[in-house]
Amino acid sequence: MIKKWSILVALLFMLSPIEVLGKSLIPMGHSIGVQLEMPYVMVAQDVLLENSEWLKKGEHILKLNGEKVSQLEDIAGKGESFTLTVENGKQQRDINVSAHELVHLKPFLKSETDGIGTLTYIDPETMEYGALGHQIVDSTMKQPPKFNDGAIFEASISQVKKSTPGQPGYKISVVDKSQMPLGSVKTNDVYGIFGNWKQSLHDSLHPPLEIIHANELKKGKAQILTAIDGEEVNLFDIEIDKQTDNTFTFNVVDERLIKKTGGIVQGMSGSPIIQNNQFVGAVTHM
Repeated sequence: MIKKWSILVALLFMLSPIEVLGKSLIPMGHSIGVQLEMPYVMVAQDVLLENSEWLKKGEHILKLNGEKVSQLEDIAGKGESFTLTVENGKQQRDINVSAHELVHLKPFLKSETDGIGTLTYIDPETMEYGALGHQIVDSTMKQPPKFNDGAIFEASISQVKKSTPGQPGYKISVVDKSQMPLGSVKTNDVYGIFGNWKQSLHDSLHPPLEIIHANELKKGKAQILTAIDGEEVNLFDIEIDKQTDNTFTFNVVDERLIKKTGGIVQGMSGSPIIQNNQFVGAVTHM
C-alpha cells in the first residue's frame, strides 16, 4: 500500500502580483539557493566577551570606532582596541574589544541570510520569476529580514534526508555562489520570493502553461515538478484532495518520490504543480 502525505499548497494565481487572466508561465522545479544581503551586521549567537559582557543573539552592530557599519567586511581596522556600538532594539551601548577579540568575533556575526528552495516559474514575456511559495524568515531573528539586495543561484541536490511521520526531511544542497546569479530578489512576501531573471531561459519539462482558474481545479490526478538528485527535474504523480479559498491539499502517490524522500521534504517549497496541462500552484509546506 502506498503511503500518502498531505501538503498545504497556495494557488499560483494568488502567489504572483501579475494579472493572470490568459497568462502563461513556464513551470520550473529547479533547486535554488537564495541570498539576501541585510543592511546591517547582526549577532548570530550569544557571545561572551573578555570583559564578561555579552553580545546577544539578534543584536545589531551599528558602528566601529564611530564609523557606520553596514556589512561584515566593515568589521576590520588597524589598532590595539576598538569600540563597537551595539543596538538591541531598545537602546544602544558601546563595548570595547581588543584587536584579537575582534578577529575571533567575526564568525559569530552575519550581514546576510541564506536558504534553499525550488524555482516555481519564469514568465517568458517579462523575464520575471517566482520561487519558494512562502516567505523567507531569518533563523536568528525569527522574522522576515530587511534586505538591500538579493540573488538566487543554481543548486545541486547531494543528499536527501527522508521524511517520517512527525519529522520532516530535508534536501542537502550544494550552492555555488561563485557562478553568475540566476536572478535578483526584489520582494520577499508571504507567497514567496519574486524578482528578475538574468540568465537565458532554463530547459523545462513543459512549455509555458496557462494558469488554472480556481473553479477549474479538480480533485484527483496531478503532477509536481521537483529535483531530488543533482540538478535534474522530474515529474511525480500526486492526487489533489481538498480545496479551501486560495489553498488546497494533495497526497504524494508516486512510489519513486516516496522511496527517495518519504513524501515532501524541506527544500521542495516552490515546486510547481500541474493538472490537465494547466499551471495549478506551488508547494508551500507540510
